[in-house]
Amino acid sequence: MTARFQDWFGWSYEVAWGWATFLGILLIALPLMLAVAMIIYADRKIWAAMALRRGPNVVGPFGLLQSFADGLKVFLQETIVPSAANKGIFIMAPIVTFTVALLAWAVIPFNSGAVLADINVGLLYVLAISSLGVYGTVMAGWASNSKYPFFSAMRASAQMISYEVSIGFILICVVLWAGTFNLNDIVKDQQSHVWIFNGYVFNPLLFPMWVMFLISGMAETGRAPFDLTEAESELVAGYQTEYSSMSFALYWLGEYANVLLMCALNATLFFGGWLPPVDWAPLYWIPGWIWLFAKIGFFFFIFSWVKATVPRYRYDQLMRLGWKVFLPVSLGFVVLVSGYLMVTRYGA
Repeated sequence: MTARFQDWFGWSYEVAWGWATFLGILLIALPLMLAVAMIIYADRKIWAAMALRRGPNVVGPFGLLQSFADGLKVFLQETIVPSAANKGIFIMAPIVTFTVALLAWAVIPFNSGAVLADINVGLLYVLAISSLGVYGTVMAGWASNSKYPFFSAMRASAQMISYEVSIGFILICVVLWAGTFNLNDIVKDQQSHVWIFNGYVFNPLLFPMWVMFLISGMAETGRAPFDLTEAESELVAGYQTEYSSMSFALYWLGEYANVLLMCALNATLFFGGWLPPVDWAPLYWIPGWIWLFAKIGFFFFIFSWVKATVPRYRYDQLMRLGWKVFLPVSLGFVVLVSGYLMVTRYGA
């Protein structure tokens, strides 16, 4: 696009690159915001269906405008800052959470070469950006100057950090097999990976890694059955208890943007990204971004399905799963995958 702007308008490279980057950001951020609004609606509909209820069905046809009505409601509400809170950090916390949730999408490839920043360390970038999300949580809990948000922030930060460790080892297995940190190249390496199937998930050595990554993603984003930062019995609404109006909505939007990101990473790292499930020529007539969005929708349904059906873990169970099960198993698979590759690929 930069070269086209230079040809069409005669701009310098710097100006053309700036406008191309700005338009690329809009092409990702605006549809993502619309997608977040619609998956909130879809989430509520799935929960309702599994509880034999109707869910949102009044505002707009089939209730499709319910999320927008909720957004308008919080926008018109008054933003209340507790008198004892640290006002600067209190206001910055939801902004940090929401911004970090969007930044990781810069390296997600929507089709072959259709990525805002096609960097060689894309996977490291995602891991680094997702790790920054804990700052918004800690800032909110500390700045609220209230014991329940503070306890929840400590609980949430421990949970996020614990599962980031196992996620890191899982990603090492993917990087070892693909031989690159570039997400675009990782997707391409999954073509015809096992016979005619596209995706690392069909690899017996990497399938357990996908299962652990899916569960760790639920814990990382605070989704049920790991939503222990919002346990109503002792923590009220969690670290965002003192928030209202748009500041609360930013946390809500950031949470769902992170859920969509985890769904996109599941599709990109293990299910072939924009590739069709089977390496069959007629399936490539369908644009790659449609395949990617279909896979994201499938994983989001799994996230909602689990939330509607699986009871909440105790906190000690959550920590035991992360440190005593996922960490040693993922570390063991790093040794297993690297050993297998040394014997078969490098002839050691």
